[in-house]
Amino acid sequence: MPERNYEFRKRLLEVHKPNIRNYEVLAREDEIEITGDWEILIPENAGRVILTAARDLQDYFFTSMGLSLKLGKSDNIENEAENGHNKIIYITREMSRRYGQCLDTPRSYHFACTENRIVLCGYDERGAAQASYYLEDLMNFKCAPVVKKGEKSRKPLFSHRMVHSGYGLDMFPDAHLNAIAHAGMDAILVFTKDADITPHGYLDFNELVYRAEAYGIDVYAYSYLKSMKHPDDPGAEEYYENTYGKVFRKCPGLKGIVMVGESVEFPSKDPNTTGRSYLDAPGDGLPPGKPSPGWWPCEDYPQWLNLIKRIVRKYKPDADIVFWTYNWGYVDKEHRIKLIKNVPADITLLVTFEMFEQVKTGNVTSICVDYTLFFEGPGKYFASEAEAARERGIKLYTMCNTGGLTWDIGVIPYEPCPYQWMRRYSALHEAREKWGLSGLMESHHYGWWPSFISELAKWSYWSPSPSGEEILRMIAERDFGRDNADIVIDAWKAWSEGIRNYVSTNEDQYGPFRIGPSYPLVFRRGVQIISEPYAMFGGHAICGPDYVSRDNGRSSLFQFRLPVEIERLEKMREYFKKGTELLEGIYETVPERNKQDAFYMINLGKFITNCVTTTINVKKWAILKMKLLIETDETKINEYIDKMIEIGGDEIKNAEATIPLVEADSRLGWEPSMEYMTDTEHLKWKIKQVKLTIEDELPAYRSALRFNFKI
Repeated sequence: MPERNYEFRKRLLEVHKPNIRNYEVLAREDEIEITGDWEILIPENAGRVILTAARDLQDYFFTSMGLSLKLGKSDNIENEAENGHNKIIYITREMSRRYGQCLDTPRSYHFACTENRIVLCGYDERGAAQASYYLEDLMNFKCAPVVKKGEKSRKPLFSHRMVHSGYGLDMFPDAHLNAIAHAGMDAILVFTKDADITPHGYLDFNELVYRAEAYGIDVYAYSYLKSMKHPDDPGAEEYYENTYGKVFRKCPGLKGIVMVGESVEFPSKDPNTTGRSYLDAPGDGLPPGKPSPGWWPCEDYPQWLNLIKRIVRKYKPDADIVFWTYNWGYVDKEHRIKLIKNVPADITLLVTFEMFEQVKTGNVTSICVDYTLFFEGPGKYFASEAEAARERGIKLYTMCNTGGLTWDIGVIPYEPCPYQWMRRYSALHEAREKWGLSGLMESHHYGWWPSFISELAKWSYWSPSPSGEEILRMIAERDFGRDNADIVIDAWKAWSEGIRNYVSTNEDQYGPFRIGPSYPLVFRRGVQIISEPYAMFGGHAICGPDYVSRDNGRSSLFQFRLPVEIERLEKMREYFKKGTELLEGIYETVPERNKQDAFYMINLGKFITNCVTTTINVKKWAILKMKLLIETDETKINEYIDKMIEIGGDEIKNAEATIPLVEADSRLGWEPSMEYMTDTEHLKWKIKQVKLTIEDELPAYRSALRFNFKI
């Protein structure tokens, strides 16, 4: 039975996997088994975070392990932590000197497991909750309520770790918040056009803040607020009081605000810019020759930031003011660093990790566009600004996408390429040690999906932890069975090598890789890709159907890049085919309780392979189209048309082969800001479009040769 659109949300609402217990797993001498006569105990005065975590653990035992544990309160929790029998006890450091004395970092915890007692001691309530999720993680690996005896103190290496919703744009049901907390993340982002207003309309920010607090999660506003006045303009103070000030006056529970050039550009007086919004057309109808202020490190951004900071902190004194330099990473270092030397030191600088890096492949040069995994980073743009931030003592965050997804392929839930992700984790840890990197933005509006990749990131971002290789093998054994682990790891290695053969280009990320096999093959007749009327980025907002050069002077020309990109993508496709075939080969031997998830992973591998095929076909089509439109030799014209018709036929087969993949998994083909772009309806539209092109438009073009005459 095909999944209906949005049916994937049922999976997102399932935080604990049901009935995962393997009754053949028994406690060894150095382990304990938690049984139904155990009790979960919290302090009498426990706050919402501990209470929520304890109820979650109770549900975990019931749902995943088939155990019903009593949940109770104690007015002498310190004594219970020392003497309780068959109890799981939540405390914070001020309640127990023994367990809390080693904790010095917010959200850190001490985990202690003895013969008849487990103590979850947090630096704060958020730390106790993370200890609770750690206990679940340990039992998940055992597939049993079995825990190794011993003690361990652990601390997070990054905070904040912020993500957008993967459920729907700015949609955060409790279960999704719970899953985000389980993944070790501690902040969410909400697009903000006004107080309680998102691109989709009304959202009670205070209610969201209240619900998120119960899971130990902060809420950041991602600014879509208009900035129509320069700080020197008459009435500027009042204007920004009624925008930024209004948001924090009405919603003081917000943790902070993220501001990026293209979303907040103001009428800068910097002579290097137009001084107006990119949405304001020039009066003469000609290209301006200069960037708008959102795409330049304007010399008066510090003045603007100081005004915003002063107004916001009037209502939220500790508000985290996050300034993102994403839009002008292409600008020379001198101008960018000059800006960082002048921004207020008590804000946070957010710098994208891998963007704008020039990558040489053969005899061509490409640029890392937003956002990609194929280059792990850091890029020179990030390194230069990170160093400047360190010198000034400015708090540093990065946009790194380690929630598991980038813009490499726009309509998938995550990129299943663990070894490349681990390379990025290592680079991020080096940046933490070298430049003081402290916070991570782990997704943009394409959202976050719980996966083995986000699980791998969680382990990497807490200390101490086993190595990435060790965790990956533990995941493979748990999810596919011990006998299959080597093959699974080989499959993941193939996929990881595959993504390293990806090429990050604007043409592809705003084209075939944005939506995959529903992307059209356009000859001369323009088309309008169908989209949902309620999509934030509907129509052609972030995906154009005409595959043409987007050269910007920072990479090799389009016509030189295309053949090299085709060659690399053909390698990428072979790696993804190999990984998928390896997993398919062991599918029947996967434990029954894990087969559904294994199926989704195999299906994802097939979908990615088909996305690569589409992009290869689009590039081949583009080369032939450019040749055809200037060719005057009739023989070659016929040859090019024949090849284009052949490509069109292959692409129709590719789209047809994709239909069962998206029907089996409704998350494929969807992205929160675009909604569905590659479901069955869109794929059938694409098939129809290509048929019209190769059966009507190209033959009509060929028929015009009859009007030529030989001299």
